[in-house]
Amino acid sequence: MKRRYTPEMITRLDVNEIFVFGSNLDGIHAGGAARIAHQHFGAIWGQGEGLQGSSYAIPTMQGGVETIAPYVDKFIAFAKENTHLQFLVTRIGCGIAGFTDNEIAPLFAKAYNLDNVTLPQQFVQHIESME
Repeated sequence: MKRRYTPEMITRLDVNEIFVFGSNLDGIHAGGAARIAHQHFGAIWGQGEGLQGSSYAIPTMQGGVETIAPYVDKFIAFAKENTHLQFLVTRIGCGIAGFTDNEIAPLFAKAYNLDNVTLPQQFVQHIESME
């Protein structure tokens, strides 16, 4: 099977696709992927976590990587329960939040083999190098 990666730039979604982006706990979707989620994919101003419209927010601005991990775990559990949806994970935490792909990618290792979760190529390469 040829591995699919999240596109660098997402401008449209199919009916069952969900745009997964990094947020802040206050849901101030003012920049980066959060702004795109708010402007185009139904992210709700003031909601910093979870499913909203055709998007799913994972908080990344509240501290170190260890503070992001529980939210990623919650997202992975949600994806496992909603196999009818295809989740397109952006490089969460690697923009405004200032983390590197190598810091964030391991958090998504449990999502690597999920058919309904598509990860950025940078995350996949790091996860595969960990094996």
